Amino acid sequence: MCLENIKNDYLRYLLIDKNYSKNTIDSYNIDLEKFTLYFKNKNINNITSNDLKEYIKYLSKQNLNEKSISRNISCIKSFYKYLVIEKIIKNNISDTLYMPKTQKSLPNILSPDEVDKLLDIKLIDSFSYRNKAMLELMYSSGLRVSELVDLKLQDIDFSQDIVRIFGKGSKERVVPIGDYAKEYLLKYINEYRNSMLKKNINEYVFLNNHGNKMTRQGFFKIIKQISREKNINKDISPHTLRHSFASHMLKYGADLRTIQELLGHSDISTTQVYTHITNEELKNNYNQYHPHGN
Repeated sequence: MCLENIKNDYLRYLLIDKNYSKNTIDSYNIDLEKFTLYFKNKNINNITSNDLKEYIKYLSKQNLNEKSISRNISCIKSFYKYLVIEKIIKNNISDTLYMPKTQKSLPNILSPDEVDKLLDIKLIDSFSYRNKAMLELMYSSGLRVSELVDLKLQDIDFSQDIVRIFGKGSKERVVPIGDYAKEYLLKYINEYRNSMLKKNINEYVFLNNHGNKMTRQGFFKIIKQISREKNINKDISPHTLRHSFASHMLKYGADLRTIQELLGHSDISTTQVYTHITNEELKNNYNQYHPHGN
């Protein structure tokens, strides 16, 4: 059986049987494309555990970081479980693969002053009002970039100042909208959004210059451009505002459980990384300001 066909059947299985999100399936597809290309001349039953180990070595030589290697290994293990379930192979040879030990890096965050700088956008047209509304909402509510671009008009309840989010695994959560975010969302939606529709009917809140749904890549370019214009010398990504939201909430007294709920983390240990950021900041302040610090 062709490895490419098996891969496509597996991706359908993730979608239909496992109900994985489109983003997760796209990620698996990218990793398995590399896998099928590498083993294109081999029958799946003839691939050995040593072949898999050689493939991981090959990935390491492609300058992939440990996190990417771990993700590829996880994808292969999941794929091989499927192969056993479907009786395409008898033995799960991926069991011999071990995850590399990865050192958790602290997420990049902005200071409150840097956030103010980033959000201080000159409002001159529909695009600047859209950008202002997107950034204010992301910082106000700690959304993932995928949640931001997938947001629909009916998901926002201005009477209760809340937004309904469908996050990872289609789990629903409700998060509050801050006053600034509400102000600029209303302004964008009521006064500027319709002019961006280009005669299309579109239920998504944030639109691009073609009148279609804003993409993650599009938002990435926007936040990069604004940060350059504001001379913010940090490696900013769409997730930076989400990280900053969580770190600032913790810094000013919110408890971890509340932040966990707001971010939609299923495991509290994921949220605890922000404790490390706060501790690091405390240590830096101590070293800088204490007479006997460093």
